[in-house]
Amino acid sequence: MGGWLIGPLYVAGLFASYLLERRAGLPNEHPTDDVVLQVGFGAFAVVGALLAARRPANAVGWIIAAVAPMVAVFHTGDSYAAYVMVTRGRPDALAVVSAWIGNWYWYVLLVLVVIYLPLFFPDGRLPSRRWLPIAVLPAIATLGIVVFGALVDTLAVNEAPGYEIANPIGIRGLDRAEDLPVFGVLNGLLLVGAVGAVASVVVRFRRSREIERQQMKWFLYVASFILLAPVVSRLPDIVNGIWFDLVLVALPADIGIAVLRRRLYDIDLIINRTLVYGVLSLLLGPIYFGAIVLSQTVLRTLTGGESSLAVVASTLTIAALFNPLRQRIQNFIDRRFYQKRYDAAKTLEAFSASLREETDLGN
Repeated sequence: MGGWLIGPLYVAGLFASYLLERRAGLPNEHPTDDVVLQVGFGAFAVVGALLAARRPANAVGWIIAAVAPMVAVFHTGDSYAAYVMVTRGRPDALAVVSAWIGNWYWYVLLVLVVIYLPLFFPDGRLPSRRWLPIAVLPAIATLGIVVFGALVDTLAVNEAPGYEIANPIGIRGLDRAEDLPVFGVLNGLLLVGAVGAVASVVVRFRRSREIERQQMKWFLYVASFILLAPVVSRLPDIVNGIWFDLVLVALPADIGIAVLRRRLYDIDLIINRTLVYGVLSLLLGPIYFGAIVLSQTVLRTLTGGESSLAVVASTLTIAALFNPLRQRIQNFIDRRFYQKRYDAAKTLEAFSASLREETDLGN
C-alpha cells in the first residue's frame, strides 16, 4: 500500500510549495518551465507508485518511486526556508534543516536516475557480482558530496537568492563541495559509475533474448533521445524545452511498460516509425524552407514584392513528394534493419501476385 501514497504525497508537496512561495511574494520567472517539470516528475510519481505496488521486489520501481517524493518534499522544504527568511528574516529549526537538505539532495537524485536506474534495469539486479564495484563507487562519491555539503559554513536558500543561513553543524570557512579540491576526485568516481552504467546497458542488450531484449529496446529508445542533448541545446529555447519535456515524461513511461511487460513488442513498430519519419523530416524540412526562399526570391525579382503563392507552391511540392519519399525510406529501413520482416513481406507479395495470375487464368 505504501507505493500508492507516492502520488498524493507529490501533489501535496507541490501545493504546499506553491502556497509558501505565493505568501512570501517570491517571483516566478519561468512559470511554464515549472509546470513542465511538475508534470514530468508527476510521471515519475505515477509510474513509481504503479511499479512499487505491482513489482515490489524490483529495485527499479523503488528508484523511480523515490524521485518524485524527493522533489516534492525537499522542494517544499526549500520553499519553507525561503518563506521564513523573507517574512521573518530569521530561521527557525525547520528552516535550517530544510536549507541544509537543499544543499545536497539534488546530487542524490541525479545519481539515482543517471547511474543506478540504468545499472539495475530491467530486473532490479546487477548484471553480475563483478559489477558491484561500479555500484559502490558512486555511492561513496555521493556520500562524500553529501557530507561536505552538510558541513558547509553557510547554507544558501535556493528559492530566495541572496539569503543565507548559518549552518549550526558547519565548519567555519568551509566552501561548497563543488569548490573543494576533493570534489575532482568525487566527480571522477561519479564518472566511473556513469560510464559503468552505460556499459551495463550495452552488456545486457548484447546478452538479452526475447522478453529482456524487448525491455532493453524500450530503454534504449528513450536513451537515444537523451544522447541528442548536446545538439538540441544549440536549438531555440522552445525546441529545447519541448524535447526536455518529452524525455522527462517518456523515461518513466517507457520503463513502466518495460518492467510491467505490457505491449512490449510495440517498440519495434515505434522504432520503425521514428526512423522513417525522422529521416523524412530531415529531408523534407530543408527542401520546404529552401523552396520558399527560392520562390520568394524569384517572385521578388519578377514582381518586386512577396506573395503567399510561394508558400502554397512549396506546400504542394512537399505534399507531392511525401508519399513516394516515405515509401522509399520505409523500404530502405526495412531492408537494412528489418531484413526478416522485409523478406517475409516480399514473399507474401510475390505469392499474392502469383495467386492473382492463376485465378485470372482459371477464369
